[in-house]
Amino acid sequence: MNYLLIRHRVADFSRWKAAYDDHSGAREQAGLKEKELLHDIKDTNQVVLLFEVADIQKAQNFAESSDLREVMRAAGVTDKPDIYFLRQ
Repeated sequence: MNYLLIRHRVADFSRWKAAYDDHSGAREQAGLKEKELLHDIKDTNQVVLLFEVADIQKAQNFAESSDLREVMRAAGVTDKPDIYFLRQ
């Protein structure tokens, strides 16, 4: 099983979450299935996401896409995301 782990900081969790939810179709098309959406206990603007990956190439293309960068910018991501492709 392959996974995608993403960690990033956002300006406002509620605003980011709304944009994240609106972008669910793109994640589905990339073969990503959300397993966990977590945020830091003390700092809710520190977000960690874990996805199961059906197709590693589609997921990598999605992670590198200009569409995702634009959605993240508009949603208020404030730092460079840490992105890890993992295998069990």
